[in-house]
Amino acid sequence: MSIMKEIAERRSVRRYLEKDVTKEQVMEILEAGRLSLSGSNTQPWRFMVIRDKARKMPIVKADHDQQWMMEAPVFIACLADMKSRSAEYAVPEDTTETGASNLIKLVIRDTAIAVSFMILQAQHMGLNTCWTGWFDQREMRTALGISDDYYVSGILTVGYGAESPEQRPRLSMDDILLLDESEA
Repeated sequence: MSIMKEIAERRSVRRYLEKDVTKEQVMEILEAGRLSLSGSNTQPWRFMVIRDKARKMPIVKADHDQQWMMEAPVFIACLADMKSRSAEYAVPEDTTETGASNLIKLVIRDTAIAVSFMILQAQHMGLNTCWTGWFDQREMRTALGISDDYYVSGILTVGYGAESPEQRPRLSMDDILLLDESEA
């Protein structure tokens, strides 16, 4: 059993059919995120499912007014709970590897892994997604009605694609693989 098909066929879709995504489908996608890995098993991800058009409008506006998003029947707001690793979360000034900013990076990283799992599960189910992140954190938190305890890792649009974008160029394996001398 391989997931290479889903990995190879995944595309960021920005046009969707007027076809509903069921609650069961959304829950299966969320389950993939819930089962994701995280450092020290902190599980910092939190998700909001948004279907209502009126609730979507401020989210779209905060996301650089990308009106194409409104075609997607479901938005999933992917949030990193900043207090999952530190009860005293605050915007850090310490940028060393051991400082508060490193804890924040870990929370964001772990949430990004969960979102990736969800994207692949959606692809496996015949659904398409686009991970959007072109927004100011404060504006998006306001649009979502959430506190500063959460970092918005992205808004995931989910639906049945009305387009099939071509694969974008990828670097070759030779370009990305750094072998030590024992592997050469």
